[in-house]
This record gives sequence, structure tokens and C-alpha cells, in this order.
Amino acid sequence: MKETATFGAGCFWCVEAIFQQLNGVEKVVSGYMGGTVSDPTYAAVCSGTTGHAEVAQITFDPSIISFSELLKVLWTTHDPTTPNRQGHDQGTQYRSAIFYHSEKQREEADISLREVAIELWDDPIVTEIAAASTFYPAELYHQNFYQENAGHGYCRAVINPKMTKFRKLFADHLKTQDVEEEESIN
Repeated sequence: MKETATFGAGCFWCVEAIFQQLNGVEKVVSGYMGGTVSDPTYAAVCSGTTGHAEVAQITFDPSIISFSELLKVLWTTHDPTTPNRQGHDQGTQYRSAIFYHSEKQREEADISLREVAIELWDDPIVTEIAAASTFYPAELYHQNFYQENAGHGYCRAVINPKMTKFRKLFADHLKTQDVEEEESIN
């Protein structure tokens, strides 16, 4: 049975690109969660007035990859110590967040924060752990952004370095085609 995970970790283009590469992840959709406005647009979310975070909603097969493993990827691929910021991206929409879909996910997120994140980061963790609320998919041009726009300046400057680090750290969790593509590039 498939499960859903929803993470905010800065720009959803980065989060989507990383989680799409994991074996056991079946679908990743960029969108918005955690705000107070129905049907938010990208412009409204970026204005900081809706309260939404940019998130990636992940459909995964827990018999292949566990929620705890997804959390380890999350902690490793963004900075959970900077409030409302990832790199040069600033604003409440870029906050670090885990939106849990069950009590079990909440418990695993709490344990992971205490055990994994604290081992990886020296500064205090500011990641919000909150119940999932309504998910609003982002506009179509945000979906599969890295896959379809690898030459875009943001992709080259921000996402590529994250992907390189991620692929090295989690090589044993990558989908076969992603490993083959990486090897053919090198």
C-alpha cells in the first residue's frame, strides 16, 4: 500500500528533483501546504501573505523505502537550521517543514529530528513538524522543473550541486536509470 510524505525544504524544484530519484518513490508533486488561503498561486505564496510553504508531496512504497529513510534524505539535503531560508532563497515559503499524514509519521519525524538531524547539524533545528493540511499542487510549469529545465541557471547553480552530493550519499537508494545516467555523464 502506498503512502504519502510532504516535505518543505526550500525551493520545491530542489526537493522534487532529489526525491524523484529515489527507488520506491513513485510520484513527486511540487505544491503548497500549511497556509490559510484556498487555492494559492505561486505569486501569492511568494508574497508571504498566504502562510504556505513550498513543498514536495511524495507518493512512495514503504516496502521499498521507509518514511524514516525519506527523512534521512531530507535532513541531509537541506539546512534545517535556518528559519525561512535555504541559500539565497528567503521567505516563509522556504521554511523547513515535515507535514505528517499519520500519527506514526509524526512519531518517526520527532525521533528522526532527535536522533538523525542532531547528529548531522551543529546548530539548533528549526524544522516545523505539523499535521498535513490541504495540499495545493503548484502550477504546471513548476512540475518536473529540473528534469525539463536542466540548463536553467537556477538548476545549474543550485540544484546540480545538491544532486551531486545527494547521489554520492544515497547511491544505494537511487533508481537504476538514475545511476546509469550519472555514470554515463562521468
